[in-house]
Amino acid sequence: MLDGILLETKGVPAVSIVTDAFVETGKAIAKTWGLDDFKFLSMLHPIANLTEAELDRRACEIAPEVVRLLLEGQ
Repeated sequence: MLDGILLETKGVPAVSIVTDAFVETGKAIAKTWGLDDFKFLSMLHPIANLTEAELDRRACEIAPEVVRLLLEGQ
């Protein structure tokens, strides 16, 4: 999350992705950095126990949103 914030503040387009268990934490991090409206994405938690194929499927599912946010910008 912080990497995306730091990149965006330097003008480098980035998309932060958190699992749904960390959405509130992501909002708090953005607020701490003075970016209350920082846009980020979330996916279902957990991901640590997924197989490579399951993780690939989730990545494919969220990819259009990543592209949309990159093009839309902060």
